[in-house]
Amino acid sequence: MSKSDIEIAQEATPERIDKIAAKLGLTEKDFEYYGWYKAKVDYNLLSTPKEGKEAKVILVTAINPTPAGEGKTTTTIGLGDALTKLGKKTVLALREPSLGPVFGIKGGAAGGGYAQVIPMEDINLHFTGDFHAIGAANNLLAAMLDNHIFQGNELDIDTNHVVWRRCVDMNDRQLRNITDGMGGKSNGVPREDGFDITVASEIMAAFCLATSLDDLKARFARIVVAYNHKGEPVTAGQLNAQGAMTALLKDALKPNLVQTLEGTPAFVHGGPFANIAHGCNSVIATKMAGHFGDYVVTEAGFGADLGAEKFLDIKCRLADIKPSAVVIVATIRALKYNGGVPKTETGIENLEALEKGIPNLLKHVENITNVYKLPCVVALNRFTADTDAEIDLVINKCKQLGVNVKMSEVWGKGGEGGIELAEEVIKLCEEPNDFQFAYDANLKIKEKIETIAKKIYGADGVIYDDKASKEIENLERLGFGNLPICMAKTQYSLSDDQTKLGRPVGFNITVRDITVSSGAGFLVVLTGNVLKMPGLPKVPAAEKIDVDSTGKISGLF
Repeated sequence: MSKSDIEIAQEATPERIDKIAAKLGLTEKDFEYYGWYKAKVDYNLLSTPKEGKEAKVILVTAINPTPAGEGKTTTTIGLGDALTKLGKKTVLALREPSLGPVFGIKGGAAGGGYAQVIPMEDINLHFTGDFHAIGAANNLLAAMLDNHIFQGNELDIDTNHVVWRRCVDMNDRQLRNITDGMGGKSNGVPREDGFDITVASEIMAAFCLATSLDDLKARFARIVVAYNHKGEPVTAGQLNAQGAMTALLKDALKPNLVQTLEGTPAFVHGGPFANIAHGCNSVIATKMAGHFGDYVVTEAGFGADLGAEKFLDIKCRLADIKPSAVVIVATIRALKYNGGVPKTETGIENLEALEKGIPNLLKHVENITNVYKLPCVVALNRFTADTDAEIDLVINKCKQLGVNVKMSEVWGKGGEGGIELAEEVIKLCEEPNDFQFAYDANLKIKEKIETIAKKIYGADGVIYDDKASKEIENLERLGFGNLPICMAKTQYSLSDDQTKLGRPVGFNITVRDITVSSGAGFLVVLTGNVLKMPGLPKVPAAEKIDVDSTGKISGLF
């Protein structure tokens, strides 16, 4: 019986974090200990000159996720270890897991098998408290907003047009829609309200896109929390909330330094949802990794239609990052699932189903190479049930697009299982690329939405609910029209209907609403049935998590 992820992680003998920091050239004055195996690194180090050439930034993305599994984070970590084995000074830049998925259905996000970041239990649970601080800043703003209304409402806020919601880092459907301020005049002004999960909040998105403490404060000041009775936006700056909010996050903004099972340095920092927000770790952590490393391996959430699109069109645009290569992770099992095979039968050879499912992978490859003009490799996360005929089919289909397929066996072999992939990535990083965005941010809002829908998803067009059309006109009138677009869409399909697997054709994207995240610096376009507060499944992962009398945790994955 194979060992579980947590058993593998707990049996590892990690290096002390000062030894990991020393690999980056850091001394104890540059970081703060959070125990022996975690540290926060001073973001002011980014103002010092970088030694050597500009780092190569490698983005790891994937096909649309399926219950059969893809292993994107595992591949990311294993690739980092493989590059280190090949003598490259490599630093990982990953997102922090949210407690919602950890206790829900998805599980943690620290990798798996022999390609993990550790301490796995800490990273998957409270870690260094960043998410709690982000939730506190979010809810401080909510408290100050409602207090302003209660204390006389000098800004003439329309209580029917308050757009700021409270948050908690938990899957709790009961809090999606609530009525608060009940119980009489002394308890506030009654109004309809609700909670989002912390990782779907604008505070998280702004936090991850900020380049400094001053930039974070300026972003907070721009956040639109409500509209007055004239229809004009009311901001956090008008409530004088930005200073206190930033004070709560002065330590959280310092990137968290940990290590892989093989001792490769890893910054794990920030974690906005990719089907709602932009799905990437913090800009500061990515810049820090590039400042002290020659190769930065990072990832973006869910499939390339969400995470990679947002990394390239939002994060790279706002942070002036130019990626050197892209890795698209796939599995034979997941491709067969996309071809209509039930999860229980994905371990059986089925070339016909694989042929039907491969177009999902090919569409993502085409987007990276044709739309964004970036060099790309497919990492096939190999399982023992994969047959040579199935692997050859994937290799040949990708070869027709001029893209190589490399096997990844990092789950079972760690960095050694990613050498073939790492060698291809090194080669791609030396190729010239003509990176470009999918759209010009100065286009009209509808033009940008339609460009993403048609170019990236393969849609025929976009249908707008009346509410969305009116709000688009309003946002353009208020001066928000030149912001990039952050699509909130199901992660399971290229379309906005999660049942349409593979590479659907003949569909439209339906936009039901649009909101401005002016602090983060983008417009959030809501499609389909996407929720900003998930719920727990019938049997939550939390039921399997336990701790013994010595404090040893079990059941995490």
